[in-house]
Amino acid sequence: MVFALIYKHNTGCYKSAHVSKVVLLEATGRFGGWINTTRREDGAVFEHGPRGVRPSGAVGRNTLNLLSDLGLEREILPVPHDHVASKNRFLYVNGQIHKLPSSLSGVVRTVPPFSSPIILSVMKEVLVKKGKEEDESVHSFVSRRFGSELADIAMDCLCRGVFAGDSRKLSVRSCLPPLHRAEQDWGSVLLGLLLGGEKAGAGGRSALAQRAKAESWAQWSLTDGMQTLLMPCRRRSIKQVDGATLKVDHVISALPASVLASLLPPAAKSLSHLLCEINTVSVGLVNLEYEGSVLPVMGFGHLIPSSEDKGVLGVVYDSVPFPQHNRRGEPTTRMTVMMGGSWFEETLGPPDEVKDQVLLDRALQAVRSHLNITSSPVWSKAAVLKNCIPQYHLGHWKRLEAMRQYISDHTLPLTLTGASFDGVSVNDVIFSGRRAAEGLVGKL
Repeated sequence: MVFALIYKHNTGCYKSAHVSKVVLLEATGRFGGWINTTRREDGAVFEHGPRGVRPSGAVGRNTLNLLSDLGLEREILPVPHDHVASKNRFLYVNGQIHKLPSSLSGVVRTVPPFSSPIILSVMKEVLVKKGKEEDESVHSFVSRRFGSELADIAMDCLCRGVFAGDSRKLSVRSCLPPLHRAEQDWGSVLLGLLLGGEKAGAGGRSALAQRAKAESWAQWSLTDGMQTLLMPCRRRSIKQVDGATLKVDHVISALPASVLASLLPPAAKSLSHLLCEINTVSVGLVNLEYEGSVLPVMGFGHLIPSSEDKGVLGVVYDSVPFPQHNRRGEPTTRMTVMMGGSWFEETLGPPDEVKDQVLLDRALQAVRSHLNITSSPVWSKAAVLKNCIPQYHLGHWKRLEAMRQYISDHTLPLTLTGASFDGVSVNDVIFSGRRAAEGLVGKL
């Protein structure tokens, strides 16, 4: 949870004022939010939050540009599109692991768990009329345009894997804006994605971003884990400011929406109400390490639709995309099991009361059932990431418009950024922070 507090130095008139000091306030004893890495002495790396990052699009390019600015080019661990972790992604449906189609042959023939070739749903989509609603759930949108089977299985899994959320509640306009925009601009998702082109907005392309494009990266991590991103912040000391009062000229808030709402004065009650409407979900996360190579399939991992198992969201095969994070010496297999999300209390109980052993037992049960791995792990770590992922439910875009209009109308010295508003991924949050800073240029 972060506040950035901005002080300006006035050189005679407001227009010539410039920033003289920025104070970063963090609620915990470290920077990085949900980015959290364990690196053991034997070289093994385990991520307890975000792991591989996609380089695609304007926001992906922006993050690569940032890595260049931080001098982290040599720390990059790229995974190209032709890597087995990029080509092989799986679903666990009807008690079996199924590989998602990754080539033309896979979409033109019937591949379980789907009952007909995916190409039929995609081609029919071009003929579907444009929706008339301002917003629509992800499930409704995909069901209307591509059919109920893709909505019930593929999109249900995607929303669980990315948002730990329910596709029947999440907004397509806010969670998957390229799909919504394609329908609005082109009348078809397929035509829009093929002909719409990429939106600009992340500045020039650094040498690292050019390399990612040339080498066709699908994702990347860092040699010592994602927490390496925070190394520049670690070089600065963290001072206790409990109980202190700071008078500042502007606040950039990356706090969760509900936390910010609790800090606003009573006069901003209507803004607080809007912020409180942005819900969050908790995720149970278990890192596992096994001796040897124990996976029956090789790929990125598998997701589970809510119709199969509400409690377990997915399993990531960490050793496949990033074998560099394995311990030194004899081979091992690392994986991460994700649980709960929108179904946390229903399947695991209240987040504050769930014991680590409960999470571990549930994760081991899933690994045995899904992957037939019966051996015991040699290392494990379980945690509850409480309220870690905001949920962009129907009407999220309207709430954002109303919040920012309120801030503008009341000339509040406040800028909203962070995962609660304009995207939950690492790329989205970094890009949101950049836009927040750029939005103040010339105003202070």
